[in-house]
Amino acid sequence: MHLSFTPHRRVKIGDAAVFAGTTPRAIRHYHQIGLLPEPERGADGRRRYGNDDMIRLLWIRRMAETGIRLDDMRTAFDDAQGIDESLTRLEESLAAQEAEIRRQRATLQRLRAVGSPLGLLSEQVADRLRHLPPGALRPAELDTLMVTERILGPLGAAVQAGALAVLATHPELRAEEDRLEAAEAALDDGVAPDDPRVEELAQQRFAHHKALSQACSAAGLDEADEELFDAYEDDVVEERRMSAFEAFTKWPSDFSAARIRCAERAGELIGQDLANA
Repeated sequence: MHLSFTPHRRVKIGDAAVFAGTTPRAIRHYHQIGLLPEPERGADGRRRYGNDDMIRLLWIRRMAETGIRLDDMRTAFDDAQGIDESLTRLEESLAAQEAEIRRQRATLQRLRAVGSPLGLLSEQVADRLRHLPPGALRPAELDTLMVTERILGPLGAAVQAGALAVLATHPELRAEEDRLEAAEAALDDGVAPDDPRVEELAQQRFAHHKALSQACSAAGLDEADEELFDAYEDDVVEERRMSAFEAFTKWPSDFSAARIRCAERAGELIGQDLANA
């Protein structure tokens, strides 16, 4: 049977919307932006849609379902060759959406495997910690990893996760870390930045850093870090990271000048040691 589209009547906007699978409001918007020409109006002043109007409306709906933007549809109607650029943008957008969906699914899989909140951290971080028994990592340390991941990205947080895993499995290093953190917190109690205790504590922090680094090396984390960076150097797409200075200015910290100076001095000692290595 041959179905002829020869117009024999015109339909109201509600009927046109039902047939095309859209809404009268959407059709009115197509008119407003010039995508769908205004049809003839009946004796009652209402729009009446004919054969050509309905065909164009069907094409509009099909392109919308494909993901083509309304602004780009004009190009499709006016110049068939000009849509190539629009299709390229659409393909890039869909590829980005696919990558985001894969990332979200990977996160869900980690949540099922290792639980929350560890599963909410990046794959690289979770991989470094999944061998630890439940409770080996403190909640505050998970919080620290989240902050580090925001500032340095997944790879930087993964390196820190390796160090935290070593702390969790070396009681003597854990005890020294706790002692140093308590001593550094005490610097907030009215200690001046040039107080001799600041330098002394910075030296102790540096010595602890050396011991922790040696333990990480003994655990094979140096090689693991190199493999991690090689594997993810070109493939990881990360959200915008901020500088350490920007992070410091944005973070609600109330560290004293003495505590900040202690951290700076420890960093200087670590930097000098790396330069001399």
